[in-house]
Amino acid sequence: MLRPPQPAVYLFILDVSFNAIETGYLQVFCQTLLDELDRIPGDARTLMGFITFDKALHYYNLSEGLSQPHMMVAPDIEEIYLPAYDGLLVNMKENREMIIDLLTRLPQMFEGNMETGSALGPALQAALKMMNATGGRITVMQTVLPSEGPGSLKSREDPNQRSAKNVPNMGPATDFYKKMALDCSAQQIAVDIFLLNGQYVDLSSIGCVAKYSGGSINYYSQFHTVQNPEESDRYEYDLRRYLTRKIGFESVMRVRCTKGLSIHTFHGNFFVRSTDLLSLPNVNPDAGFAMQVSIEDNLQDSANVCFQCALLYTSSKGERRIRVHTLCVPVTNQLSEVFMGADQQAITSLLAKMAVDRSLSSTLGHAREAMINACTDAFRAFGGTLPTSQRIGTLPICHSLRLLPVYVVAMLKFMAFRVGVSTKLDDRVFAMEQCKNLPLSFLILKMYPDLYPVHELTEEGGIHREDGVIPQPPLLQLTAAQINRTGAYIMDAADSLYLYVGSAVSTQFLQGIFNTGDYGQLVEGMTELPELENPTSELLRNFLVYLLEQRPFHAKVVLVRDDGRQRVEFMRHMIEDRTESSMSYYEFLQHLQKQIQN
Repeated sequence: MLRPPQPAVYLFILDVSFNAIETGYLQVFCQTLLDELDRIPGDARTLMGFITFDKALHYYNLSEGLSQPHMMVAPDIEEIYLPAYDGLLVNMKENREMIIDLLTRLPQMFEGNMETGSALGPALQAALKMMNATGGRITVMQTVLPSEGPGSLKSREDPNQRSAKNVPNMGPATDFYKKMALDCSAQQIAVDIFLLNGQYVDLSSIGCVAKYSGGSINYYSQFHTVQNPEESDRYEYDLRRYLTRKIGFESVMRVRCTKGLSIHTFHGNFFVRSTDLLSLPNVNPDAGFAMQVSIEDNLQDSANVCFQCALLYTSSKGERRIRVHTLCVPVTNQLSEVFMGADQQAITSLLAKMAVDRSLSSTLGHAREAMINACTDAFRAFGGTLPTSQRIGTLPICHSLRLLPVYVVAMLKFMAFRVGVSTKLDDRVFAMEQCKNLPLSFLILKMYPDLYPVHELTEEGGIHREDGVIPQPPLLQLTAAQINRTGAYIMDAADSLYLYVGSAVSTQFLQGIFNTGDYGQLVEGMTELPELENPTSELLRNFLVYLLEQRPFHAKVVLVRDDGRQRVEFMRHMIEDRTESSMSYYEFLQHLQKQIQN
């Protein structure tokens, strides 16, 4: 890094087309940014700017001497130019009042806008010109398929193929957004995208600009502030977190390992600058990365091997920092010891990432087959370490990998890889992005949610804190056989928490939680529990708050009735049960045993 530490620079690109204004997102965005303006990471040098767009680009001069923000319209989107060099990116503290004025005016400025075109590509080109000298972060709010200028796209989704075994068009339609990402990465610029769409936007193409620039993708399907307030609440919560979380600029990550080993594949959002160096113009605490390692030489003379990951970055205060993680693991020539030290969740996460790559390079069917084969090969190899007498008539599963089969079943039924179930193309592509980028614990929770019985919560074995006791109910298997009409259950699916209440649950539970003894009075879909002063209510609410605190993103709490519409969505997470298009967990174990015997 030859230049001095860069300042924190934030540029917001906002879709103001007819569809965007109709969703109501602009009001939520402006109000949230106004609320959090003083909490955005940075120092006295922090810069901020705005671009809005429909089929034209709108720049904003926020210079201190103006009486109000000055909008400049650029209808020519084929040859991008900046109408001014000063005032587009301004010091956030010195020009605070001008920024507040613009955010207050924006929703009214485009109210009634009837223009449906979307020039996302030109807006990104303009943003790159604005930030070329400084680097920083570009935040994009997009609601429709880009239709104007460079980077314009056409709908490629065939509704008839949503449940097909080999889904087409999961890869990008153009390399425009990837090239844009690489140009941004070269100038230490990352692009984060918030997709607030109610229709197909070609996430597989647009997402490349975030994927290869070290950015992030946030996806809100069916977003509308009035028609879908739960999704609007999720957007607002996530935006607040996004604006105020820690951020590192002009980052690079280097991963080294002991001689004889080599890292041959990386997974996550970045650009690979060299064999062991990842370019990360921005880095944040909510991103995950993975690496595949191969053994190149004989390690018999080594007692241990080491891995080291070093992250060099500039803090939002302009400080150069380095963070280093080092891992040392023993070398053994006993295959049984390798199996004993296996991490089944890490293996599952890596299999999911590899399956995404296989889906894009080959077909979805081949990816599903590869997941099953990986599980089969692992247990066949473990079986080879056992005496013949212990292998007859049984499935050879080592203790450390005992959950791998159920995780593979969960992956096969996960939105990214499932077949036989109608799945929108953007939904599937975003699920694949989550496989590549989500931290391990949240990815596992997305694929195999946690299920808890909550109709008999007690303080026994709970976590005692100053604000109360957090009960710790047992985990249940994800099968309908565990659900009883007389019980109540919480399912934690990472971005949603379902409170399932059986139709024959006790009157005492209903009275304690909902302040009514009549099951018919429960309103399905309610997202907040009444705050009642009794032990039953306090224990359940404490447990819900405890679960919500475990994640950095928003999770909605949804009440599910035994006889309601939400029951279908709840039961869809019963991974271990058979469906029309997939095996049950028991059937999958039988399939594995046959494959290993053959």
